[in-house]
Amino acid sequence: MKKSVTEKTEKTIYAIVAIATFFLAWSFITTFTAAKETTPGPLQVLKLLVTSITTPIGRYTLYGHLYFSLRRVIIGYSVATVLGIIVGIAMGTSRYAEAIIKPIFEMLRPIPPIAWIPLIILWFGVGELPKYAIIFIGSFTNVTLNAYTGAQRVDPTLVGCARMLGTSDRDIFLRVILPSCMPQIFAGMQVALSTAWMAVLAAEMVGAQEGCGWIILRGSDTTNIPLVLVGMVVIGLVGLFLATVMRAVERKVCSWNIMDV
Repeated sequence: MKKSVTEKTEKTIYAIVAIATFFLAWSFITTFTAAKETTPGPLQVLKLLVTSITTPIGRYTLYGHLYFSLRRVIIGYSVATVLGIIVGIAMGTSRYAEAIIKPIFEMLRPIPPIAWIPLIILWFGVGELPKYAIIFIGSFTNVTLNAYTGAQRVDPTLVGCARMLGTSDRDIFLRVILPSCMPQIFAGMQVALSTAWMAVLAAEMVGAQEGCGWIILRGSDTTNIPLVLVGMVVIGLVGLFLATVMRAVERKVCSWNIMDV
């Protein structure tokens, strides 16, 4: 246990040193090089970030923009997670589902979410639905692929033993297949959550007037580089927070699969 605590402390120290070094390098570059002509320093960005908490950017303060972006991500990501788990496990446990679904999935999987924007606008207009759709597309692939892989890796001996003991198909799924898939599913959900948050920018290109992605677009349109960096910093910090929350949930749900080193 002492070794584990020591290692965690060391990792925390390394993380703090790395972040401090990053900001020092940023400050140095924007103070002593030609980049200072076009790129604001960290203090200027921090000042604008703090100001935007109470001063509206467009129609909303920073909290308002965060609310819209998080709502879009949560809705699109949640739908993608539920459907992705269902489709992935179906492909991994049924050869018929695999034969029917997998060729279409493999054909559509390489297409990035941003490539769907013209069609999504054509189908759904420029309201909230297309934003959910773009985030859904960015999340669905990772969840489905990992659920499929996890279902394929279920030990057939466990399933066979359960059947020999007279376990129903429903209980086999709930007590054997699903728990065996969970570590792989959570790995896909973590990647999907990061992808969903990154897809916010693409989603908010579709007629949005609010959101963290919109802040970046607003800054770009008005040549306000500090505002662009504020949007980037917020997206980065919230993405880090969401990833940390997801890892904490995984430790609770899949505690039996996590080893403390």
